Amino acid sequence: MKSLLIGIGISIIGILISLIVWDINSARFVTGFIGFIFIAISMIVSGSMVSGGRMRQNLGTEKPEDRRERYKSKLNIILLGIPSILTSIFLYYLIP
Repeated sequence: MKSLLIGIGISIIGILISLIVWDINSARFVTGFIGFIFIAISMIVSGSMVSGGRMRQNLGTEKPEDRRERYKSKLNIILLGIPSILTSIFLYYLIP
């Protein structure tokens, strides 16, 4: 829940920065880019960007508590990016 609130704050900061530097039309691109960055980071942290053999080897040698920690960090990073993605979609349909 804390990550979601921080994500909402990051989304609001992205909107404010785009309003100060550019205009309202660029706010959807800025928030979409922020959301995309967090989703990409979560994919890297989860280990899903490796080949099948490497993933099988990693899952076979890691401890269950390491797996839970990796899953928890991946979920927190995704929760950081979701508000920015939703804000970008909302602004896309709101602004002609």
